[in-house]
Amino acid sequence: MPQVKNLSNQLRSLEDQLVNCMKCGMCQSVCPLFDQTHKEADVARGKLVLLESLMNDHFENCLVVQKRLNKCLLCGSCAASCPSGVNVLEIFIRARAIITGYLKLPLVKKMIFRKMLAAPKTFDRLVGMGAKLQSFLLTQKRDDTGTSSLRLISPLVKGRSIIPVADHFFQDTCHSLIRNAKTTGPRVLLFTGCLIDKIFPRVGVAALKSLLYHNIRVIVPKSQCCCGIPALAAGDAQAFDTLLNHHLDLFHQHQFDYLVTACATCTSTIKKLWPAMAGSSASKKKEQLAHISDRTMDISQFLCRIPGLKKQEKVPNSPDTLVTYHDPCHLAKSLRVRKEPRQMIEVSAGYALKEMEAPDRCCGMGGSFNLHHYEISSGIGNIKQQDIEQTGCRTLATSCPACMMQISDLLSKGKGGIKVKHAIELYAEGIDK
Repeated sequence: MPQVKNLSNQLRSLEDQLVNCMKCGMCQSVCPLFDQTHKEADVARGKLVLLESLMNDHFENCLVVQKRLNKCLLCGSCAASCPSGVNVLEIFIRARAIITGYLKLPLVKKMIFRKMLAAPKTFDRLVGMGAKLQSFLLTQKRDDTGTSSLRLISPLVKGRSIIPVADHFFQDTCHSLIRNAKTTGPRVLLFTGCLIDKIFPRVGVAALKSLLYHNIRVIVPKSQCCCGIPALAAGDAQAFDTLLNHHLDLFHQHQFDYLVTACATCTSTIKKLWPAMAGSSASKKKEQLAHISDRTMDISQFLCRIPGLKKQEKVPNSPDTLVTYHDPCHLAKSLRVRKEPRQMIEVSAGYALKEMEAPDRCCGMGGSFNLHHYEISSGIGNIKQQDIEQTGCRTLATSCPACMMQISDLLSKGKGGIKVKHAIELYAEGIDK
């Protein structure tokens, strides 16, 4: 069929990357999905073989390939451990976009990504409406995790616990904190991302306070929205391009020395996927993306390397709260940022760090993977939950809002008494004292 031939030709753009895979099986030993399913087709090596077969016209059922590609956490464990340096995440992202372009995106997903997510004003309005209705849909917050369950339909969503939408979004309130700041240091554009803006504004406030504390001139452009990873992971290159161009136009209006985020996934997406997916874009756009990528840093990375952390004084006779740290996959494996969040915790007054077993083990979130494969996601997460509880800690810190949501859900079903916080929140607490 001519159309299948066209699909194969498009996949040949990945051939130079695919041939680097030696099929050694190292990815199998680190894949959290394989650890649950024990299926070779769920491992990166198995998925790459399917892509090669589709590329070489040896296999025509692209629906099967799409299903296998989508059954992936995109955690990057395979890429981080690959002895051949195969960029598995980029291959999977590109392949999803090519195959989805061939099969066409379902109408529902088109509406979600193109009419909602890629339309900032519409998205803000819809989420705001949801925030007003959630008091009727959710139970009261329970335990230290701050999670709620859905009334009546909780069994239908398999008892999932969720973090409610915030009453006030970060972008609507942050400018009052900046307005009277008389800082003179480097100029930082603070990228909020969806989850910090709408679910965890307290993380945004903590990041902002910490930056101002270090004499940083902070810019929080209005009308920021999603970094684009949900659309990209679903193969919707059109919605991703819309979001990318929106931010390029927005950022072009500001002069900044660094772009800083408190979201590990946003950091990785902006730094790696934005320039990688530029494709045949004009050279000016590629230069702009490279410029932004070079200046993008995680909040802990920035504070450690640029102004330098300030050790906070401990309140006399106050016991330290035991805290353990979970390494988000996109931060630790994709960007190799591991020591900086820990350094931030160690100088935070009132906290003592205790490492858990395998702190960089995936928590099982994986964005939309959690929505489509909740039982597998929970199975992966249960291992993380046990590792956390075995430390005896009272606080779990991490650097990714998505991980915070997943771990809060897991801990709400456990022994209780463990708070989930972003590492920057611990640092910011000492500033207020």
